[in-house]
Amino acid sequence: MAELKIFNPDTLAKPMGQYSHITRVKASEFAFIAGQLSADKDGKIVGADDFDAQCVQVFANIEAALRAVGAGWGNVAQFTTYLVHSQDIPKFMKYRLREFPKMFPNGVYPPNTLLMVDRLVNEAFLVEVQTTAAL
Repeated sequence: MAELKIFNPDTLAKPMGQYSHITRVKASEFAFIAGQLSADKDGKIVGADDFDAQCVQVFANIEAALRAVGAGWGNVAQFTTYLVHSQDIPKFMKYRLREFPKMFPNGVYPPNTLLMVDRLVNEAFLVEVQTTAAL
C-alpha cells in the first residue's frame, strides 16, 4: 500500500481552494490517468453546456479509472485540471466544496494545478481532469 503524506508547509501561503501544496509519496507503483472528460462509457457527451453535470461525469470517470487499478480517492497524489472558460472557476470551486468532502472525508485534498486552455478535444467539453495515483 502506498504511503501518501499530503500537506501544506508553513513556508508557503495557504492554498486558495480545496487542494494542498505537496504530496510526498512512498509507493511501489503509480497510475497515470489520462485527462477525463464528461463522456460516458459509450463516448457520448454528458452535460453539454452544463458545467456542473460535466464535473459530475468527469469525477465519476476518474473514480472508475481508479477502481480499474484497485485504487480509490485515498490513492490520488495529484490532479491537473483544464478549464476552457475562466468564468467557470467559481463553478469548479463550488463543485469541489460540495463534493470533495465526500471523496476525501479526512479533509486533506491532493494538490491540483488549474490551467486555462483555448479548447479541449471537442468544443462541447468544458473541463478535463488528469490524475496521478500512488498504489
